[in-house]
Amino acid sequence: MKIAIMGAGAVGCYYGGMLARAGHDVVLIGRAQHVDAIRRQGLFMDTRSFQEHVTVRAGTEASDISGAEMVLCCVKSTDTQATAAAMVPHLAPDALVLSLQNGVDNAEQLHTELSTLNVRVAPAVVYVATEMAGPGHVKHHGRGELVVGPATLSDEQTQQFVAAGIPIEVSDNVTGALWAKLILNCAWNALSAITQLPYGKLWQTPGVQSVMRAVAAECLAVATAEGVSLPEDSWTGIARIAETMPGQLSSTAQDLARKKRSEIDHLNGYIVRKGEAHGVPTPVNRTLHTLVKTMESRF
Repeated sequence: MKIAIMGAGAVGCYYGGMLARAGHDVVLIGRAQHVDAIRRQGLFMDTRSFQEHVTVRAGTEASDISGAEMVLCCVKSTDTQATAAAMVPHLAPDALVLSLQNGVDNAEQLHTELSTLNVRVAPAVVYVATEMAGPGHVKHHGRGELVVGPATLSDEQTQQFVAAGIPIEVSDNVTGALWAKLILNCAWNALSAITQLPYGKLWQTPGVQSVMRAVAAECLAVATAEGVSLPEDSWTGIARIAETMPGQLSSTAQDLARKKRSEIDHLNGYIVRKGEAHGVPTPVNRTLHTLVKTMESRF
C-alpha cells in the first residue's frame, strides 16, 4: 500500500512505522524536528516487542501526500479543518482518508471540508499508548488496535494491517465505539493532565475512581440524549485502561507538559456543549474542562 500519515506525532509515527516496517510505501508528514531526525537515521521505534530504526520517507508539506491511496489523519482535533483544507489540492482520486483522532466528529469535519473531492472519509477508533520520546523517536507503551466500520477497509487492506502488527476490529456500531473512547478520554485525560500522573498511579489515588464514575455518568446521559448506543459498559472500558496502559500519561498531560494547546475542548468540553444543547447537567466535566483551560492559559 502507498500510505501517507498526516500528523506524524506519537500516534502517526507508531502506525506509520509499523506499516513501513512491514514493507509498505509510507510517508510521514510532521514537524521539522522529527522529519529531520527521521531523514537522518530513520524512525526509532521503541516498542514493547522490538527496538529498531525503521527506514521511512518523511516530509513537512501537505503536498507529500500526493499519490497516496490511503491517508491516515493523525493531527490534533484542533487542527482538523486546517489540515483538510491543506490536503485538498493533493489528494489522489478515490483515496481513503481515515481519521485516527480523539473526539467523535473529526471524520464528519473532514468529510465536509473534502466534499468536493471523490474521496472516502471514515473514522477509526484508536487504542494505543505512545509518546514521542525525542525527535524521530516514538515509544510504545501498549496496545495498538483500531476499530473500523464494516466497509472501511477491503479484506486485503485489513489483512495487510494485521500482518503489519496492527489488529483490526470491525464494528457495526462505530459511532458507539467513538463515544465509548470519548468517555474514556473524558474520564482519564484531564485528571492525568492536572496531576501529571500516569494511569496506573492515578487509578490507585483515593477518590479518583469516584470522580471518574461521575464523569462517565454525565457522558452517558449526554450520549443517551444524542441517541447513541454504546457497545459495552463504559466503566469496564475505563478500568481496562488502568490495566493495559499503567505507565501512560494522557495525551492532554503530554500537551500541558510541553506547554501546548490540548484537545480538551473536543473531550470534556464537547460533553459540556452537547449537555447544554440537550439540557443535561455536566458539572464534573465542566470543572475538569475549566481547570485544564486555566492551566493552558499560563502559556
